[in-house]
Amino acid sequence: MARSRRLNADNDTGHIEYGRSDYDGDDDGIELYNTDDSIHMSTMTTHADQQPLLTGADADDDALRHPDDFAADDDDLPKHPQATSSTSSSPGWFVWLLTLSAGLSGLLFGYDTGVISATLVSIGSALSGRPLTSFDKSIITSSTSLLALIASPAASVLADARGRRRVIFAADALFVVGAVLQAVSSSVPVMVVGRSIVGAAVGAASFVVPLYIAEVAPAEHRGRLVTVNVLFVTLGQVAAYVLGWLLSEYGNPDTAWRWMVGLGAVPALLQAFLVLAMPESPRWLVKAGRAAEARAVIAQVQGAHDSASVGGILKQIEVEVRAEDEARRVRQQSRPTPSSASRTSKYLPRWLLVDGDTWAALMGSRRNRRALTIACLLQGLQQLCGFNSLMYFSATIFALVGFDQPTLTALTVAATNFVFTVAALLLVDRIGRRRVLLYSIPVMALGLVLTAYGFSFLDLGVGDGGDGTAPASKSPSSASLVLVSIMIYVGSYAIGLGNVPWMQSELFALNVRSLGSGLSTATNWGANFAVGLSFLPLMDALTPSWTFVLYAAVCVVGFFLVRACYPETSGLSLEEAASLLDADDWGISRRR
Repeated sequence: MARSRRLNADNDTGHIEYGRSDYDGDDDGIELYNTDDSIHMSTMTTHADQQPLLTGADADDDALRHPDDFAADDDDLPKHPQATSSTSSSPGWFVWLLTLSAGLSGLLFGYDTGVISATLVSIGSALSGRPLTSFDKSIITSSTSLLALIASPAASVLADARGRRRVIFAADALFVVGAVLQAVSSSVPVMVVGRSIVGAAVGAASFVVPLYIAEVAPAEHRGRLVTVNVLFVTLGQVAAYVLGWLLSEYGNPDTAWRWMVGLGAVPALLQAFLVLAMPESPRWLVKAGRAAEARAVIAQVQGAHDSASVGGILKQIEVEVRAEDEARRVRQQSRPTPSSASRTSKYLPRWLLVDGDTWAALMGSRRNRRALTIACLLQGLQQLCGFNSLMYFSATIFALVGFDQPTLTALTVAATNFVFTVAALLLVDRIGRRRVLLYSIPVMALGLVLTAYGFSFLDLGVGDGGDGTAPASKSPSSASLVLVSIMIYVGSYAIGLGNVPWMQSELFALNVRSLGSGLSTATNWGANFAVGLSFLPLMDALTPSWTFVLYAAVCVVGFFLVRACYPETSGLSLEEAASLLDADDWGISRRR
């Protein structure tokens, strides 16, 4: 069969389109031309002598076809992104098992966030033989975020090179070491080192677990299953507050805080054993050339009886991998000199390096740049709205406004977060990601403004030069207003910003999914570090009222940014969702 192949590399952005050639008769060819800065694919009619998309016993050897053929074949990929039809009313038991096993990382994340709140009010003079200062509290809290900031992009390299499961296992090992080191620490520096190791674990897990769940989950249930990971985060926070209260009330005052931080090693050990039995992500397996294993995992996820669905999903992944390989060849042919990664590779282990072509694909494609912009926007907004400052210092805040049992009061906030995350589990796929954010962010701003209003009636005595706080002159009505307002804020956060940003992986194409998700997760932890380090100083410098007004202003700005650039991705496969960003309006008008 005659075959044509035309390559035009006017720039190095790697745009490729597959289309029907101008040959007469029934000989179809592949045209590759570089006219834009994103990858577009269509498929062509099948010929017996065409090469399979991937080699291997179970690689799908259906050839690429022309876009017009899609209308006549319901089993093939849709011509335009649209909601994937549901094959079942709920995910199967195997999907739930994988999600719950992976979600234990969320439990660790939430436990660490919540336990430090109770620890800070229980630790007394156990570290360095003196009470903790405001700076001590800030650095102990924010050191976790700083190492998470570093670990999340590094984990993205490991996740691509070694697989998602191995990164989860490594995170568990780090968490055990960090928890034990915190429990035996006798000085602030040692405590900070332990918190930093835990931060590296949490940073890696917070990136890779949502990615793993998104790549395993059926499209119609993906939002719900990623939200399960966030539900585990809130459950971990509730568990931390309950244990913190029980140990502070009934435990030995000198050792209670050590048990609080040390018990975090238990779920990490449990997950480490479960990970050994979990399969690898089918998308990573296809990318690694292990199509037979990928087919087996997809069959377990979709149900072995649904062979047509299994084949269609595998074909969709393989087509994307084929297109990415072609895009990489285009970039390499148009670049006369070796990349910096290639020059450096002889000095470092290969798995430590991000392929220069991956960076080029992420930053050189308009679609991928937009995906990174949206993901970083949502992750930054999730932290800059001030939520984790409440979780880190909630017991400190409630002691400040005059509650007699601040840790128990903080438990009501964690419980609110958990309950409304359950609501998000039911709503995020039904209402959609974009609408959930646009409905919930204004309520967050309202809750923050009411919190600021409540603080304005309290005589806080802030600025004593010691720990940054002093007991308030008691005003039960104002203290209650602060509590209720914070619960309004936390509830609306849990429905929207608490979970939607972690669906970031559905914005990226497969070849940049790990790197893009890692960078956006690093944005989350960078903002988390800034908020954790600055919260108590802001309370001193601006007063609590103006601090919460500042967070409300962030929410207002975030609302308009989300409205302008975040398209609806619910119900789409990962490949379909990523293609939305090719539109001039970022896909907003195509799926509102």
